[in-house]
Amino acid sequence: ISYERAVVWSRRAADQGHARAQVRLGHCYYFGHHGVEQNYELAVEWYRRAADQGDADAQYSLGFCYHYGLGVEQNYEIAVEWY
Repeated sequence: ISYERAVVWSRRAADQGHARAQVRLGHCYYFGHHGVEQNYELAVEWYRRAADQGDADAQYSLGFCYHYGLGVEQNYEIAVEWY
C-alpha cells in the first residue's frame, strides 16, 4: 500500500472519529509526511479532535503547538493545560 493510500484511509477513519487516526493525520500535517503538505493549522485541528477524546499523544502534541506557537497563537497557559 502506498503512503498516499494510507493517508486516504487514515482520513476516512479520522472523519469517523477514530482518535488514533486523527493523531496520525495530525502528524502528517505537522511534519509534511506521506504526500501531505505541511500545515500546522490543520495539524492542530486534528490534534484537538483526538485530544478532546483523551488521547495522550494528541494532548501532548497540542500542548507543544501552543507552547511554540505552531498553527496557533503562542499561549503558555493553554500549553500547560494540554501537557
